[in-house]
Amino acid sequence: MMMVVIKTVKHFDDGRHQCIVIACRREIKGTRGMKVTKAQAEANRARIVDAAAVLFRERGYDGVGVVDLMAAAGFTHGGFYNHFGSKAELMAEAAASSFVQSSAVNADVAVADFVAHYASRRHRDAPGSGCTIAALSGDAARQPDEVKAAFANGIERFLADLGRGDDPAQGGAKRASRADSIETLAQLVGAIVLSRACPDDSALSDEILEVCRSKLIASR
Repeated sequence: MMMVVIKTVKHFDDGRHQCIVIACRREIKGTRGMKVTKAQAEANRARIVDAAAVLFRERGYDGVGVVDLMAAAGFTHGGFYNHFGSKAELMAEAAASSFVQSSAVNADVAVADFVAHYASRRHRDAPGSGCTIAALSGDAARQPDEVKAAFANGIERFLADLGRGDDPAQGGAKRASRADSIETLAQLVGAIVLSRACPDDSALSDEILEVCRSKLIASR
């Protein structure tokens, strides 16, 4: 933005200074009229959603505020309500986005390999990049219906992924029933939740993961 310095003069030469005045006016008018394009606004919103998805999983819904969420995305908190009507709206969108991303990543992963990764210490120690269901289901139970609806849709997506089984032609497991998928998901999520509730160096934490992992893989 151009800085305008005003100086008192006794005589003003219109012909000499007219171009300067016009340039200043154009600069000020142009600065005031600057607007974010629709594409940039959508990109900014996506950055906020991605940052929120990580922070929510790491700290919980009540453990992070709008100021921290916006700062993590590289913005000031004043612009939050240009994108979202409420924090709950962002919670729901961040959850939905994380479910879609997880499904895409796991699309070509064999079920046994998926179980081995899910019920692992690596997953246990990285909630920010891990499963949203395991990280936030307890928090979601106390949130508005729009957040719960996002979780219900995400759980359904997860069950569909588990139910597809592997390619029989490649020696994969047969397609699982819905009941089997629910049982598997409940065991996996429960294992991570219980494991994270233990101290980091707890032998029990590792034992929970090992038992769940081995039982589920053996049952496939």
